[in-house]
Amino acid sequence: MKITVIVAALACFAVMLLVLIRPSVKIKGHKIAIYWVPALIAAVILIAVKNVDFGYVISGFTQNTAVNPLKILVLFISMTLLSIYLDEVGFFRYLATASLKHAGHNGIALFSVLYFTVAVLTIVTSNDIIVLTFSPFICYFAKNAGINPLPYLIGEFVSANTWSMALIIGNPTNIFLATGAGIDFAGYAAVMALPTLFAGLTAYAMLILIFGRKLGKEIITAQTAVIHVEDKTGLVIGLIHLFGCTALLIVASYINWEMWQICLGFAVSLFICIAILRLIHRKMPRELLRCLKRAPWELVPFVLSMFVIVLALQRNGVSVILAEFLSKGEEAITYGVGTYLISNVINNIPASVLLNSVISSAADIGKAGVFAAVIGTNIGAYFTPVGALAGIMWSGILARQGIKFGFGRFILYGAAISVPTLFAAIGGLYASLAF
Repeated sequence: MKITVIVAALACFAVMLLVLIRPSVKIKGHKIAIYWVPALIAAVILIAVKNVDFGYVISGFTQNTAVNPLKILVLFISMTLLSIYLDEVGFFRYLATASLKHAGHNGIALFSVLYFTVAVLTIVTSNDIIVLTFSPFICYFAKNAGINPLPYLIGEFVSANTWSMALIIGNPTNIFLATGAGIDFAGYAAVMALPTLFAGLTAYAMLILIFGRKLGKEIITAQTAVIHVEDKTGLVIGLIHLFGCTALLIVASYINWEMWQICLGFAVSLFICIAILRLIHRKMPRELLRCLKRAPWELVPFVLSMFVIVLALQRNGVSVILAEFLSKGEEAITYGVGTYLISNVINNIPASVLLNSVISSAADIGKAGVFAAVIGTNIGAYFTPVGALAGIMWSGILARQGIKFGFGRFILYGAAISVPTLFAAIGGLYASLAF
């Protein structure tokens, strides 16, 4: 057990270090993040020293269960491709500029429109895509308007990582934890609606409390042109696929279709439809190539490597020990706070992989523990920069835009907003489960 724990701890520390310094390699002009390399090395070491049997690993990758990491990766990347395509045709840019344009010159009104626009879009797409799409536009708008971009950027980031709890597709951590516990799309949404609402409104109130004075000043110079979508046919096709996919996910458990199959099917269908459309117009489907280029492929080795590490921890009894520790006290509190903290030690995706193993090891965990773990892995994303991949990407965007927002400042704002939001969400969970 000692070797497994030491190797896993070193891997997690190295991953956090690489997340903070953001190194990458450039291949044919495309930057590829390498934060996943320590996890891969650790996984290879654990297999080599036989702390986890290679056959057991293969069995884990091929098991016919909802928590199969390959199925979950297919589900997440397929949904991400649907969202990236809408971004490529300009849908999110249009909504961003339209929101900023119609908010007027009132800072609080502008902030509120942006916060709730991000909330709605995050619910039906993915928090990572919204963060990647909206952050550069906020920077652009703030620069032209001569205003401080930080309140709007923090508001957008908090909104994306709070309202992502609403549906199972909002965050890969939701998928890991809910599918591992056998919770379907509709059952998940029914329970998480109230905790998400409580958390979303609390986060909004905290943001207004913190930034209210800065936002209260009238914005005199704000000028932005609404970016219109030129390829309206392509946009309609993309929206039909996104909402069609979401609709089928809602009824997936009733028609005995697996969620990864639905998402993959719609992603493939979208690519075929757009390829045919471009062929008819005798054009290259360049947006599809850009979608494939922008997809988070580095997530594949990262998740699979962390899955191997978790299998090793599980085989050596660590999951049982952690399950016993988290089972002491009120389930919703211990699992909610526990996953919130663990996410900021090993990142929320590995945390959800580990917690799925912990939940499987727990003798009598109820729904409260599972949904509290979902809450912790989402809200933990804005406590520190290493809490989630969205935080890593967001910090990188700010650095490229020349906006200073260091580790200490991130934690200062993150703690002030995330702690009350976490307990509001847990309160909402209690209320939801009571009905």
